[in-house]
Amino acid sequence: MTSRPIFVVQLHDARRLHYDVRLEVDGVLKSWAVPRGPSLDPTVKRLAVFTTDHDLEYASYEGVIADSQYGSGAVIVWDAGVWTNLTRDDRRRPVDPAVAIERGHLKVQLHGVKLNGAWAFTRTGEDWLLVKVRDAAADPELDLTVTEPKSVLSGLTIEDMATRR
Repeated sequence: MTSRPIFVVQLHDARRLHYDVRLEVDGVLKSWAVPRGPSLDPTVKRLAVFTTDHDLEYASYEGVIADSQYGSGAVIVWDAGVWTNLTRDDRRRPVDPAVAIERGHLKVQLHGVKLNGAWAFTRTGEDWLLVKVRDAAADPELDLTVTEPKSVLSGLTIEDMATRR
């Protein structure tokens, strides 16, 4: 039996505060920077900028990246868990996640501490959109980026981490 792939959402206070949504695909973390963070409202489309792959070990990174390095600033693990591929082709057959990303549409089921339910990543030209799928976990009234600011690993906020230089 193979274990399910992991996902992590890291809150990163670099040039701008943003959420890095990372999915384990083929031994690396495929990553999207989501400036406003994930929304539980299926009517809200969040910009998701596809970024460089990261090593799996980075999934548990929390700390402050030095000013002289790319991506400098505080990082916390805002959410983490496992995910299931929901992407299907026209005949309802599973589509490999790497192929789905290449084609520009990936649908996943997240099983995290904060984020649960189905989500869709869709490429629109150069960028992507992240949208919550209508399901039992959708909640247009709840903004987890406001109500749940702390790390699922350390319990620190991004502000707490920034002071640990």
